[in-house]
Amino acid sequence: MSGVGLESPNISTARTSRAYIYGDEGDKATTTQAPLSKDDTVILGWNGPHDAENPVNWSKGHKWLVTSTALFATQIVCWNGTSVAAAALEINAEFNISDAIFPHSYWPVCSWTFGGAVFVVLLLPIMEDVGVRWGFRIAYIFFLLMIIPQAVATNFETLVITRFLSGGCVSLLANTIASVIADVWETDEERSIPVGLYILMYLAGNTLGLPIFGGVTQYLPTWRWIFYIQLIIYGSLLPFFWYFIQETRSSVILRRRAKHLRKTTGQKIYAEADLDAPPILQVLAKSASRPLYLLCTEPLLIANTLWSSFCFGTVFLFTQSTAIVFTSLYEWEEYSVAYVNGAVVIGEIIGWVATLLSTKLYLASASRNTECPGKPIPEARLYVSIFGSFFGVVGGMFVYAWTSYPNIPWIAPAIGLAMVGFGIQTVVSAVADYILDAYAASGYAASAVSACAAGESLTAAFLPFAANAMYGRLGLQWASTLLAFLAIMLSMAPVVFVWKGRTFRERSPFMQAGVALAKASTQSTEEGIV
Repeated sequence: MSGVGLESPNISTARTSRAYIYGDEGDKATTTQAPLSKDDTVILGWNGPHDAENPVNWSKGHKWLVTSTALFATQIVCWNGTSVAAAALEINAEFNISDAIFPHSYWPVCSWTFGGAVFVVLLLPIMEDVGVRWGFRIAYIFFLLMIIPQAVATNFETLVITRFLSGGCVSLLANTIASVIADVWETDEERSIPVGLYILMYLAGNTLGLPIFGGVTQYLPTWRWIFYIQLIIYGSLLPFFWYFIQETRSSVILRRRAKHLRKTTGQKIYAEADLDAPPILQVLAKSASRPLYLLCTEPLLIANTLWSSFCFGTVFLFTQSTAIVFTSLYEWEEYSVAYVNGAVVIGEIIGWVATLLSTKLYLASASRNTECPGKPIPEARLYVSIFGSFFGVVGGMFVYAWTSYPNIPWIAPAIGLAMVGFGIQTVVSAVADYILDAYAASGYAASAVSACAAGESLTAAFLPFAANAMYGRLGLQWASTLLAFLAIMLSMAPVVFVWKGRTFRERSPFMQAGVALAKASTQSTEEGIV
């Protein structure tokens, strides 16, 4: 990776008031007409392609240390999401909440995921400007503080509101530290394992909240220990994250260098991000409006968001449906039902292994790309997910549905849950990669990914509210069958995109410029210009 604009050092001179320098010493300034004067504006870039502070140049061991820390953080902060569902009955009893007409006990989980959707759209651009290290620290501390009122809440409203804030913090944390992977791993091949692990940690973290904290109501005197234990875990890990979460965002590192040089040299030395950064209100307005506009106008983004959102939403749907199914069939206690969600995690882990094959197929597609020769075909990201969606999500839902009889052992519907977990992992991974690839060259990738992430969070927030009505009116078998039929319809999306994806991308006004740039880059490379 290189600093923005650093490919053409002779683009600016001292006479035009802007020059480009590399490194952190003023005597490395590059000019073409005259020496720098004190009034010149200088843009700071990396000190050559091997600059030791550039995260892509870190040693592999250093990269994995930072990446592993980010992955671990992603895993544990997500426990907060579904953990409260393990104590739904106890919370209902203490705060006089009834699920007879409407599943009000799900509001603490709904508000958590809804907060994630709001924060990722409105506040993530601010975190981009703050940087990884301080962005993580600020969000983590506020997240930690929001767990305290969850532990000592004296009414249901306090629990719901503070859960909204903690869920928003988790979305900022997850998205902030996800950028670590893109910052330190330079190529698609290098990023394949870290990206797959990140999505696994995010999905498994949300799934594991129930089985990890399910025993609290079994062995401890109050449901509040769910949050007391989290306070102990998250509080004790604060020093660890404070030290090991490092700054990886190149714009922030260069901005810090430039600030130091302005003080020591007296020259007007800035990073590119300092000079070209728009006002924060403009950034926030764009971050809020552009994802929504893309989601309403781009068929490719709409279909993939619906597909991925349904799959992600089932993770949270299972917090409700497993309680209904396994208590009805086997008369299990609530804490026992929480443990069966571990089957979904097993499926997600197997799904992660399948995503490694998906990456190989994606990279191999470069040899047959006629649109941009030498570059992988974006739709190749979807190959494995088609199998995962039909076999995993659809097949797993059918197994989950038609093994839901009291005379069939509990392991049978649990296998169905594991199959769905397998499908979820392959689909969410594929959609994230596909959207990123499809919009990357156009400059709209961040907005498209934000739109998809918001859609996933909103679905996770509200889809589970339908569980009681579906399973109560349709029965255990037909409720899950209805979900399987929905999955069949949504699973047709990747089939269509593998077949006609190039056509959709060429017709998109947001991707047309990106396709042209990619073709021009490929042609220039072949001609030896770059």
